[in-house]
Amino acid sequence: MKNAVSIKAAGVVLALALSGCVHTGFGSNKNPQQAAQANIQLAIEYMKMDKLALSREYLERALAEDPDNPSVQATAGMIYERVGEMPQAERAYARAAHSGSADPDIQNSYAGFLCRTGKTAAGEKLFNEVARNPLYQTPQVALVNAGVCVGGKGDSAGAERYFDRALAIRPNMPEALLQIGTLQLDRGDAAKALETAQRSFAVNPASPEVLWLALRADRKLGDSSGAASYARRLQNEFPDSDQAKMMRTGVDR
Repeated sequence: MKNAVSIKAAGVVLALALSGCVHTGFGSNKNPQQAAQANIQLAIEYMKMDKLALSREYLERALAEDPDNPSVQATAGMIYERVGEMPQAERAYARAAHSGSADPDIQNSYAGFLCRTGKTAAGEKLFNEVARNPLYQTPQVALVNAGVCVGGKGDSAGAERYFDRALAIRPNMPEALLQIGTLQLDRGDAAKALETAQRSFAVNPASPEVLWLALRADRKLGDSSGAASYARRLQNEFPDSDQAKMMRTGVDR
């Protein structure tokens, strides 16, 4: 599926953020669980900075300190995946899912990995289990993820059903609206795609993804004035976005 939003980790570990400077690690002055938590946060922070060798170093420290912690294992899966160590990533995600079987966020993270590695049926099944879990407070996120998962394998009808289910729970959900609009544009219904983009603008803050959708829809409709207006907004409001870069290089003209 073109221009799909990525499958979300749903806050398993991505919500962990450091507000201050990067430290040099933690160890003897903390118990193993505290040290692991501090080191896994550093691993995430270094990954965000694209310092992958340091990220992996602090990850290994955390794994040595608290290997049975499902959040540590889920983070390990994410970092191993980022550095391209896929067998290690799969083992870590699976171990996290097993030990964190009661945590729907961790299950959602594992489902995303399954989908990204071609195990669509297993990923879709797990996303549906997450969406049905009464402990999971945002079932619409799992449904959008399931839609992206099956859509990535060419099942656009199945994807749209998932996005519609997400919108039934949260009618203004920006990710679901973007996905619906992208499907509409991909199947040649530019007018409907533009309508969906405008619906999103009416209820959500603008994003580069939805501006790009509206711009392309207007181009398909032959409305050069409308397309130019969205192009200006994309350039002015999100000049560093991937969509603005694609626009400047003439992609999708």
